[in-house]
Amino acid sequence: MLPVWVLPLDGPDALRVLHGQTTQDLLHAHAGEEHNTCCVTATARMVALAAVQVRPDGADLIVSAGDAQAVHQALDRVLFPADDVRLGLPQLRHWHGLVQSGGADRAAGWGLPGRAWLLDPEEPLPEPLGAVEPVTAAQQEWLRLRQGIPAAGAELSDAFNPLELGLRQRLSFEKGCYLGQETLAKLNSRDGVKQQLRRFWAPDGVEPPKAGETLLDDSGERAALVTSVQGSMGLLLLRRRCWNQESIAGLALSLPSAAVFDSH
Repeated sequence: MLPVWVLPLDGPDALRVLHGQTTQDLLHAHAGEEHNTCCVTATARMVALAAVQVRPDGADLIVSAGDAQAVHQALDRVLFPADDVRLGLPQLRHWHGLVQSGGADRAAGWGLPGRAWLLDPEEPLPEPLGAVEPVTAAQQEWLRLRQGIPAAGAELSDAFNPLELGLRQRLSFEKGCYLGQETLAKLNSRDGVKQQLRRFWAPDGVEPPKAGETLLDDSGERAALVTSVQGSMGLLLLRRRCWNQESIAGLALSLPSAAVFDSH
């Protein structure tokens, strides 16, 4: 179970507003579709991970990780009386994903096949969920790290941008102006990303680092910042000059191609 916040936007201008305030191209989205996106600052720093569920009469912005209140306040500030859209208060919901090997692609959330339900916290679980044992908090955190999902208080901060976190599939470089667009366009066109999210694991005999720890390379220069750790596995931001290395400070690293995780 994952607690999420739903920000409802009602009215014909809902998609236009979200198109201009998030990183995904939404102008041509249709009712019934869901599009993953990012909420960023004007300088493209991360605020939240989100998804847009399109309705016939508007859209719901589902904040799955990050500062939902900051996102709501930012949207409220940019709305004008002429905008035909009404922004509702954030509503707490529980996201329940059921992983099934033969399920719909990515439908269970976090890039996993299966099914998902978005329920009110007081709503009873549907039969398929009631028939299975829920994962523990530790198991859920292990799965987050395995799938490379950024989390609030760790990877989701004003220190990082979406390209550094492997979130390219949540971005559009084709649409017009939007919040953070200028910075992201420059980083993309000039190959200017300076660090990259990677998964790591500590082999037997190597003590895992702590979250927040800076790792040094063999020459004593800063090579990576550890953002999340559970047991022997975790996530870190690896500096560009080290991208081709298979290990750092005794830790095995995921390959460069894994910087864009399947879950994104």
